[in-house]
Amino acid sequence: MPDTLAGWLEHLETLHPVGIDLGLERVSNVAERMGLLERPVATRVVMVAGTNGKGSTLAMMEAVARAHGYRTGTYTSPHLVRYNERVTVNGQLAGDAELIEGFERVEKARTQEPAISLTYFEAGTLCALWCLSQQALDLAFLEVGLGGRLDAVNIFEPDVSVVTTVALDHADYLGTDIEQIGREKAGIFRPLKPAVLGSRSLPVSVAETAIEMASTLHALGVAFKHSADAKASNDLITRWCWHGLTDEGDTVSLDALIDPGLPIDNAATALQALALVGVSFDTALVNQAFRSLIVAGRMQWIGQWCLDVGHNPHAARYVASRLPTLEEGARQWGLIGMLKDKDADGVLEALMPCISDWVCVSLDGERGRPAADLAERIKAKGGVVRALADSPEQGVDIIGAEFDSRDRVLAMGSFKTVAALLEYPLPQA
Repeated sequence: MPDTLAGWLEHLETLHPVGIDLGLERVSNVAERMGLLERPVATRVVMVAGTNGKGSTLAMMEAVARAHGYRTGTYTSPHLVRYNERVTVNGQLAGDAELIEGFERVEKARTQEPAISLTYFEAGTLCALWCLSQQALDLAFLEVGLGGRLDAVNIFEPDVSVVTTVALDHADYLGTDIEQIGREKAGIFRPLKPAVLGSRSLPVSVAETAIEMASTLHALGVAFKHSADAKASNDLITRWCWHGLTDEGDTVSLDALIDPGLPIDNAATALQALALVGVSFDTALVNQAFRSLIVAGRMQWIGQWCLDVGHNPHAARYVASRLPTLEEGARQWGLIGMLKDKDADGVLEALMPCISDWVCVSLDGERGRPAADLAERIKAKGGVVRALADSPEQGVDIIGAEFDSRDRVLAMGSFKTVAALLEYPLPQA
């Protein structure tokens, strides 16, 4: 067996004939062999699904819970720079040795007769949940990878299930019927357990599925709400209030909350999910968590550069709405790199009103979209393309040679685009 984490990750790529193979039978059988289904991963488990907002909602839940003294663990995907990002305990990344031991446990169980084939994601999920199960956690927060009902994470039992948003994405696997996509994501709900709906514009099928499953429905705008106290001149919220329900059904409110720099809908959803697993809030501790929170690749500002992993129109519209107003004569650059299977036209349409100068970058691999393809689409919409680059890093160098101190840069379109920039020095004018 491999003796390094890099070796294990290479080995995982060889275990299954296809990269994505939705279904629960194979991964459930291996989990049973590992004893993972015999007891909960943590005292309380929160599972999060959705097209956009999963990562930020989960990050806020974890930060607030940890600020209140809970011992926490998370499983998220994909990672940006290091695989270890997928598993954390009390905010610390899992070490190579822990993950290697986890993969060894998975391999030992998987290769028992009859041997069972697993995808990269399935093996990684079992490894992560084994690692978390060894940590005596108060709270575990699990992010669904794709869909919900047939995702490997869904073999585990949540105490609270959250659906953040539902939009068109991963059409090759989930289809283009938004109601059916909603049902797939709502597949993480459980009978008689809380189901938290984190958007006012979810497909009807999400609430219908919760009702059919006899889940306890907690919808944004109904069971829990948020309202702004005050706004700054650029329309960004400076203070807001949250109203929700405890696990006992009592009403609870928090006033004078600070803007976490992430969608307030997601922050309100995070608080509601935490209330349902028994967290009793202290406003000062909530604000402490929000103030210190940085979610890599989610509206992450590094000097003049804003990095966001958004890769569908829904995410692009949100990012566009949050970009600061620049002084007259300043330029809002857009560094864009996307995959072929994403809705490039929809993303560009959402960003066109706020981007003055575009640099299109090619992403490598079979799924990578050429920069020239993006440039043609931008020009057809009346946009100004300043340059094409063979990589995100080359795009950074091009912009760095031209922008000035008044300019800002938005880099987005793919996890691959942002991951490349996080490991590359971003010039500041």
